[in-house]
Amino acid sequence: MNRRIRQLGIGVLVLYVLLFAQLNRVQLLNSQELRTDPLNVRPLLREFGRPRGEILSADGVVLARSVATAPDSDIDYLRRYPTGERFAHIVGFQSFNQGSFGLERSFNDELAGERFSQQFQSPADLFGDRDSTGNLLLTLRDDVQRAAAAALGQRRGSVVALDPSTGEIVAMWTYPSFDPNLLSGLDGPAVNAAYEDLSNDPDQPLLAKSFREVFFPGSTFKIITAAAGVESGSVSPSTPVFGESEEYQPLPSGSPIRNFADSQCGGDLREVLRVSCNTAFAEMGAEWIGPQVMVRTAENFGFNDTVPFDVPGAVASRFPTDYGKFLADVEYYRGRDAASGALPNGETPIHEGSAILAQTAIGQNDVASTPLQMALVAAAVANQGVLMVPHVVAEVTAADGTNYETTEPEVWRIAASPQVAEVLREAMLHVVADGTARSMAVPGLVVGGKTGTAQLGTDPPNSHAWVVGFAGRPGDAATLAVAVIVEAQPGADEQTGGRVAAPIAQAVIQAAFHAESQQQLAPNDGA
Repeated sequence: MNRRIRQLGIGVLVLYVLLFAQLNRVQLLNSQELRTDPLNVRPLLREFGRPRGEILSADGVVLARSVATAPDSDIDYLRRYPTGERFAHIVGFQSFNQGSFGLERSFNDELAGERFSQQFQSPADLFGDRDSTGNLLLTLRDDVQRAAAAALGQRRGSVVALDPSTGEIVAMWTYPSFDPNLLSGLDGPAVNAAYEDLSNDPDQPLLAKSFREVFFPGSTFKIITAAAGVESGSVSPSTPVFGESEEYQPLPSGSPIRNFADSQCGGDLREVLRVSCNTAFAEMGAEWIGPQVMVRTAENFGFNDTVPFDVPGAVASRFPTDYGKFLADVEYYRGRDAASGALPNGETPIHEGSAILAQTAIGQNDVASTPLQMALVAAAVANQGVLMVPHVVAEVTAADGTNYETTEPEVWRIAASPQVAEVLREAMLHVVADGTARSMAVPGLVVGGKTGTAQLGTDPPNSHAWVVGFAGRPGDAATLAVAVIVEAQPGADEQTGGRVAAPIAQAVIQAAFHAESQQQLAPNDGA
């Protein structure tokens, strides 16, 4: 009898050990798999069973809030987005069917109050039930976002505006957008149908193209080529003076690069940037700068790296890095100057792919950039060559206003020296004063810019219309940098960017500084 009891006890003990091991395997080893299993709806029910903090614009507009559902609903709360499509690509949405996107995803723990620092602010929180949800105060301004959306209208494109010295995004708009309320409802079939329609739309309204899509930057990239030339010491504001030409014949061989409408142009750096001279910048990149310096400078400005952005999904802009093997110096191909006996750029290396370098130097070939990246290029010029980390979340606060967290300005890269940035800034001022970006000018403000037209190779010809630039008050550093792209515009003229994109940038600048003026005047109102 004792033997049987002993065997039974051992059997029970073995079963207990197996049960204990299985329980720990499920809870510890497989917990993440179970939590993310599409068939497991308990985490979603728990997530929707509690309120979340609000998301607000810098000027106090509510962009997202939790609202209670009907008493008989299985889900206690759902998210509502009062501004509809205007901030959808940034705020995102929280959907029982589709999950969370945008800030709703990347700041989920802060909004839901799950961070330890939010739950336990003092010893009293161990014994009380305090609301620990967090509100997100954004750097985005509703007034500037409205201006961007109105100016772009129903043309596919994006607008990005930010503060060069802090990286705070003031406006970030892409058309087309979508209404996140369609995806946050409780009618499952209706939500799924709406998501399916948006996903299958060829215009991709769910895609935040301002930072998740790359485009040919066209002549706006000439800012970086100019930076590379000045930084290397081979180019200055007054030298070299590029000869008037209709086309550039690349080394060692390749198809000629022409100016728009077969026009002739040339001159010093300021002049060739003012008129956006293809032939001069192609020669500058290939025969005065060379691939090593061009690649290094592009990467200093952020190309070939993912921008550290607090909204998920940012993609890297790209600049080609492989130009083949070294062949000879420029001097070998161009010969010596009869008077001086040497070429000033004679030691610039020519590679197998230097003809491609001539194209990339003017923003063609395989160069591609997000609008956010090009806004950062303009911001670096305005901020003495310093590139700040861009962000849209300014603060995380408690329901009673207590500050949980503040985003401090952070340097991302040193794109150029202050001296180089100043040369570029002066040249870009000239582009707005008397060049292709005149439609960007705003009376009373100091505005610099650079237009771009990126040909798409279509028949009939279409091109992306670009403009990038900065603005500030006289005597002060620029407080706004902006990039605008209007996709696939008819025609392929160098004036397209100035004609189509520059007025949009002008409207955004006017909105940003008009509101600032009103705020400065407010304390004296009625005095």
